[in-house]
Amino acid sequence: MQGEWHMDHEATQEMGAMSSAAGGRTQVSDEVVEKIAVAAARAVPGVAELGGDVARFFNSVLDRVGLDQVGDARRGCSAHVTGDAAVVNLVLVIQAGQLVPEITSQVRARVTEAVEAYGLRVDEVNIRVDDVAMGPPSAPTA
Repeated sequence: MQGEWHMDHEATQEMGAMSSAAGGRTQVSDEVVEKIAVAAARAVPGVAELGGDVARFFNSVLDRVGLDQVGDARRGCSAHVTGDAAVVNLVLVIQAGQLVPEITSQVRARVTEAVEAYGLRVDEVNIRVDDVAMGPPSAPTA
C-alpha cells in the first residue's frame, strides 16, 4: 500500500491551507461546521428555533418519547466545506415582533465569526426564515 487514506468525499473535504508541516491532510466535515453554525445561531437573541416545519414536528415527537437530544445539534442547518471554505444554509424561526433583517444580519455575523474561529473561510451564510414563534421565547437547550 502507498499509505493512502480515503474518506467519504461527500462527508469531508480537504483543507489545503491547514496542512501540517509533517505532511498529510486535514479535513473538516460538513457536520462539524453545521454544529458550530447552529450553536452560533441559537445564541442570537430573537432566534426562537432552527429547522423547518417537518424537522420541528419530528423533533417534538422525539421529545415526547424521551429522545429529545436526537438531531438537535445540526437541525435547521446544512453546510458544505470545500477546501478551506464553507457555505452554510440555515432555516430559522424568529420570535414575533423581531425585525427580520436585523436578526438575520446578527445570525450571519455570529455564524461567520464562529466558523472562521476554527480556521475556515465562510463564503456564504444563506438564511431562510421559516416561521415566527408567537409565544414566549423557548428555553435554550444545552
